Amino acid sequence: MKDHHHHAHDPDLNSHHHSPGDCQENHPAEPQKAAPVPPDDDSLEEHPQFLSKQSRRAFLASTAAMAAITASSCSSRGFNRDPEEAKQETIAAGEAIRSAGNFHTLKATSQTCFWGFFDKTLPPVLTIESGDIVYVETLTHHAGDAPDLLMDDGTREVYDRLTDRGPGVHIMTGPIAVKGAEPGDTLMVRILNAQPRLPYGSNAAAHWGYLYNTFKKERITIYRLDVMAGLAQPIFGYDFKDLPLYNKPGHIIQPNKGARQDFKSRVAIPLRPHFGVMGVAPAESGRINSIPPGPFGGNIDNWRIGAGATMYYPVFNKGANFYVGDPHMAQGDAELAGTAIEASMNGYLQIFVLKDFPITNPILETDAHWITHGFNEDLNKAMRQCAEQMMDFLQTKKKISADEAYSIISAGVDFGVTQVVDIRQGCHAALPKNIFVPAPYQG
Repeated sequence: MKDHHHHAHDPDLNSHHHSPGDCQENHPAEPQKAAPVPPDDDSLEEHPQFLSKQSRRAFLASTAAMAAITASSCSSRGFNRDPEEAKQETIAAGEAIRSAGNFHTLKATSQTCFWGFFDKTLPPVLTIESGDIVYVETLTHHAGDAPDLLMDDGTREVYDRLTDRGPGVHIMTGPIAVKGAEPGDTLMVRILNAQPRLPYGSNAAAHWGYLYNTFKKERITIYRLDVMAGLAQPIFGYDFKDLPLYNKPGHIIQPNKGARQDFKSRVAIPLRPHFGVMGVAPAESGRINSIPPGPFGGNIDNWRIGAGATMYYPVFNKGANFYVGDPHMAQGDAELAGTAIEASMNGYLQIFVLKDFPITNPILETDAHWITHGFNEDLNKAMRQCAEQMMDFLQTKKKISADEAYSIISAGVDFGVTQVVDIRQGCHAALPKNIFVPAPYQG
């Protein structure tokens, strides 16, 4: 496959064509310099927010890039932009991003996507250095629910040409190989920005939904995305009748205005743009279904995996072979009916290899929490794994005894059901960072 590797000096950085619904051109007008990388000294270990010296340096090194990308994002300006203003801001932001390190563009095409599976032998479509920034496009596998609203030319090209699908359903962009990543390392992925490709999304109440036996039917609801307001508004729904079950990956439903029923309830759902699928190549050999999550990450479906968050994945193969997909614009914990608001999305990711932060299961870091995960067909077992992962985190990363960790978890950690619809169900545990009291100053 073609390597879509664009270095920091790439003169074509600002010339890539984007879809009309893209928001990645919204950037600040003033370029910024990258934050200096701090020295490699023991004082970094004392910082209460960072458990890895490498992750502390990674955060500081990418601060300027994040500011350049997010300061003038769609969330504050919406889809309608003056073309000349957008062009100048894109040029300025490109310079700011370059200053933070190598920058790559990875568009979603039939040559850079794979559909419905994970396979550790899948060759990378892009190779990067640790610390590089990647602008990546991701496509929803629900674009066929309303092709007149959810598909553009680029989406149609993938649907038309990428025919090797299954046994799962998700479209992934990648894999991305990271130089220096070896089994036993940890891949750190900072999500700098995430914005919809088109201003519509779909929610499917499907046969794998939690209450399907109550409704005994499948129904599609289409949402309009108001990025400026940060809201999703349901506009119409229809019962799915094209097939006996909604189980054909990439099935396109021809628009039928007569079947589309206006959504009567006046509601607006807060947007939570995030990637349902992110992860690394699994340890197991062969083609693996993309639906169940696992130690490699994959279809975790935690709505907190959005802009500003950082994911950590254990590396099982040389290069890690990272991928991203299943973009969502909003989702509640449990994802009860079967899906989130599924919508194609573009994002900026910064990817690092950590040598000093070994883990065995994906960990999520937000501004306020450290979050561990558990996955199992039995929700009780998923809960237990999640708790054991949090116990391990407190003991190995925070150097807290088992007795003290158990008390802290019961008194201060919130557990939740991530999802109950992905074959292997998920739980998460959120540890607040602010419960840790800084050591007294010894001056």
